[in-house]
Amino acid sequence: MDTFQHKDSGIFNDTPRAALPNATAVLVLGIISIVGCLCYGVLGTICGIIALVLAQRDMKLYNLNPGFYFPTSYSNLKAGRICALIGLILSVLFMLFMICILAIIGLAGLQHPDQFFNNL
Repeated sequence: MDTFQHKDSGIFNDTPRAALPNATAVLVLGIISIVGCLCYGVLGTICGIIALVLAQRDMKLYNLNPGFYFPTSYSNLKAGRICALIGLILSVLFMLFMICILAIIGLAGLQHPDQFFNNL
C-alpha cells in the first residue's frame, strides 16, 4: 500500500478562498505610519496603533482557519504589520526628540528671558 499522503497546496482546492478583511487596510496604515512620523510623530503613532490592532485581529482569523484565506493576503498583512511597527517606533522616537528640543528651548528661554526673546 502507498502510505504517501499528499498535502493539498490549495491550487486545486474546491473550497472558496477569501482575502483577509483588513489586510489591505493594515498595509496602507503601516505605510502611512512610516510617512506620518514626520508630522511630529502624532499621525504616525495613531496610524501605527490602528494598524497593529487590525493586524492582531486578522492574525487570529488566519490562525483559526489558514486554508480559507489567500496566502498573498496573509503576506500583505505581515508586511503591513512590519511597516506599522517601524512607523510606530520612528514616530515615538521623533516625538521624544521634539519634546527634548522644545524642553531645551524652553529652559534656555527661562534662564535668560531678556536675551532669549530679543534674539528672536
